[in-house]
Amino acid sequence: MSISCYENVSEDVKKLIKMDTQNTSYVIGIVDDDMFVGHMYYGVRLNDYHLAHVLRIQEIPFLPSKNNRERTSFLDSFPMEYPTYGLGDYREDCISIETKGGHRGLSLQYVSDKVYEGKPALEGLPASFGDEDACSSVEICCEDPYTGLQVELLYTVFDKRDVITRSVKVINKGEDALHVTKVFSACLDMDNRDFEVVSLHGSWARERQIQSVPVSHGKFSVESVRGESSHQDHPFMAIRTRGTNQEHGEVYAMHFVYSGNFKAAVQNDQFDQIRMVMGIHPENFKWKLEPGQAFQAPEVVMLYTQDGMGGMTRILHDFYRNHLIRGEYKDKKRPILLNNWEATYFDFNTDKLIGIAKQASRLGIEMLVMDDGWFGNRFDDNRALGDWTVNEEKLPGGLKYLADEVNKLGMKLGIWFEPEMISPDSDLYRAHPDWAIAIPGRPGSLCRNQYVLDLSRRDVLEHVYESIAKVLRSANIEYVKWDMNRQLSDLGSAFLPADQMGELYHRYVLGVYELQGRMTEEFPYLLLENCSGGGGRFDPGMLYYSPQIWCSDDTDAIERLKIQEGTALIYPLSTMGAHVSDCPNHVLGRVTPFETRGHVALSGTFGYELDVTKIPEEDRRMIPEQVSMYHKYNDLIRQGDYYRIASYSENHFYDCYGVVDKDKKEALYTFVQVLNRPNRHSERLYFRGLDPDRWYRIEGEEETFSGDVLMNAGYLLQSLEGDFKSKLIHIVERSE
Repeated sequence: MSISCYENVSEDVKKLIKMDTQNTSYVIGIVDDDMFVGHMYYGVRLNDYHLAHVLRIQEIPFLPSKNNRERTSFLDSFPMEYPTYGLGDYREDCISIETKGGHRGLSLQYVSDKVYEGKPALEGLPASFGDEDACSSVEICCEDPYTGLQVELLYTVFDKRDVITRSVKVINKGEDALHVTKVFSACLDMDNRDFEVVSLHGSWARERQIQSVPVSHGKFSVESVRGESSHQDHPFMAIRTRGTNQEHGEVYAMHFVYSGNFKAAVQNDQFDQIRMVMGIHPENFKWKLEPGQAFQAPEVVMLYTQDGMGGMTRILHDFYRNHLIRGEYKDKKRPILLNNWEATYFDFNTDKLIGIAKQASRLGIEMLVMDDGWFGNRFDDNRALGDWTVNEEKLPGGLKYLADEVNKLGMKLGIWFEPEMISPDSDLYRAHPDWAIAIPGRPGSLCRNQYVLDLSRRDVLEHVYESIAKVLRSANIEYVKWDMNRQLSDLGSAFLPADQMGELYHRYVLGVYELQGRMTEEFPYLLLENCSGGGGRFDPGMLYYSPQIWCSDDTDAIERLKIQEGTALIYPLSTMGAHVSDCPNHVLGRVTPFETRGHVALSGTFGYELDVTKIPEEDRRMIPEQVSMYHKYNDLIRQGDYYRIASYSENHFYDCYGVVDKDKKEALYTFVQVLNRPNRHSERLYFRGLDPDRWYRIEGEEETFSGDVLMNAGYLLQSLEGDFKSKLIHIVERSE
């Protein structure tokens, strides 16, 4: 058991709960007569549990049992495990309520705890999983004696992964209904040690750009109120000690397993203490709890490492590969697909698609994906969303005929949906205008000329699911790209009563989860790829349902370096939808070599987004080589350990990253020279992840090197001719 409990550790620490992973310890103390739940320690694994002194409870302000005249001073400085609103802790709180009388003050006292092997599922929510051999859990029950509100703090310890997950369940044990106006999922209080905060920001076509700033007094937050995790901010935050690099330095990280509004914040208070929190964004959130009802908050994945940013990355990669991604493709090579969007946009028919498929099959491509435009009156993006019936003017014979013809070529067929949306110019909207999210009497705000369906409604949910399922049942469709091309606005539901309107954002996300959960259960063979205008909903919640997510609508190989670096900081490479697209690039107009486009896309799911019948013959001839390259390296890329060697976003000239297999017998490093420079030496690359005591051979070269030399003395790579050039460096253990 990796969770231990100790009674009466000191006069004031009534109980101590210690959670141990292979390399870390997390310690909670139950303190004073009021049974405050305090945070004592998170860091390098400790053998001892005598930590009462770290709480500073013998200093001013004293414990309330000894000096209650300064209770607010105590509450405003004590390291809380789950801080509440309204009674004297003026830092960022984790939970607030509104009672029948309109009051909001809340305090929580420890009541009991329960320790057990394994991990429970979270009702209606995606969450990590693990059996009794992988993890153990502790539930800490707290209660406010004045309102009857009960809060269950759930911690699950994945001891071999150095990960602790956290979630919160709120139960109304009182006699009156109340509203929960804020419920975060995790909090971490500690002293500031000259920390920096690391976050991911962006916009459409430039998602997940890495940012690091010093933690200063005040509050730094990243957040989304767009109804999705968003292109602009990401539900991830880390704090690290100053000077932390890829290999060394302390890192504390939180990642939210949720696909809706979120807030992550770091606050440095008057005593130079850090509070780091994460959870559902409280703006426009107000959840009604009748007596006996409960609310389950989503999960936060939390970790600590001494091994720098690279250590954090590899912990998260392994954790998500083993404890979040599910289904048939969890550990399976994905088919190489060709998506017709940038090849044809809306201008296609059966003959054109089959023509593309015939050429693609000869080149070794394994799947044709038919993107937007196959349904209803959908000849542009101004209409027909919601009308999920096949347009037989474009596709005579329907989907079955197309699927059969594609299958005859030895290829699979995939299809695009945008199930959450509705066009004003659609049969569905004309029949059910009240199914769209809207404020009564106010003209709706359009985005991409579409509205959002109210997935808080059971009738809408059932209609959407049956519309999708009917299409999937009609033909041999083996892949679905699930898109979402606008954020939520005009929050209003014709279904929810006024005192529950603040539940719409969260109920919407629960609806998305239910739809995708049902679809993957009925069609378990499907390869589902989530998408939201590119990478606008690339989050761990979506990863629970789909093993891959479209990384960005920007497929330019050079822009993808930064996007994929930020994404790979926390997600396995196997999750990143990445394609070789046409040139000039359809977003930027940049021209890059076909070889470079292939090398960059290789570090993701790998596929094509172009018309193989129209590209230059020189490029077309390279596709079989790239297909072979994918099959040669994909097991390594999908399963290996990721190492960042150099960052184009930092040096502005070149990018380099590598993947090393678990037994360190093989490695693949990708080097991209963005800009060439005159009169310069060869580039010295310091590889990482190799075994220093083994000898390696670099493919294509006769000389062999020890891992020690390659990592510490470096490898000299001669300058490549021109800009936007790339090279793969494949290293294998030398055979005797």
